[in-house]
Amino acid sequence: MSLELRQPFSNERTMDPEELEFQVFRMQEDMKRIAKKWDVIGIDQTKEENLVIIYKSEEKKRCNIMLNDCESAFKGIWDFSVQAYYPEPDRIHIGDIKGPANKGYGSICLNYLKEMAKDNNVPNITGDIAERDWDHVDRLLHFYEKHDFHVELDYENKEGKIRWNHGY
Repeated sequence: MSLELRQPFSNERTMDPEELEFQVFRMQEDMKRIAKKWDVIGIDQTKEENLVIIYKSEEKKRCNIMLNDCESAFKGIWDFSVQAYYPEPDRIHIGDIKGPANKGYGSICLNYLKEMAKDNNVPNITGDIAERDWDHVDRLLHFYEKHDFHVELDYENKEGKIRWNHGY
């Protein structure tokens, strides 16, 4: 059996081999630094094909899923974070999502949070949409629905609730 490399589709972006090599080198160095303090839980790729390191911290009833983009060096702080807590044994509540929009970071981190919930037999993830989020509520609605969350919005009071259920 022989393997053939396929040619990229016309709409596919291909990373420069030197850039990929540089990101892999940086990823190796960053992982050493991150693993000293946090639990590395994965390596993924953004929609721009950048390599990212996903790591977590869990303390008492809090959990954070964090992401470092290997395009730039790790400086001791995450590039993106989903900050959550366990209000009940069967539920994770998203308190805040911090970092730049439209880079794919939120999707990557939310997928890891859902995987963590499944692995720990936590069937529900909830969260709130606050008035401070209202200037980008359409983007949030699309984001959460794309990730199979049920979204309830109260347009009059500028607030909302999100809920994901694994369905055990």
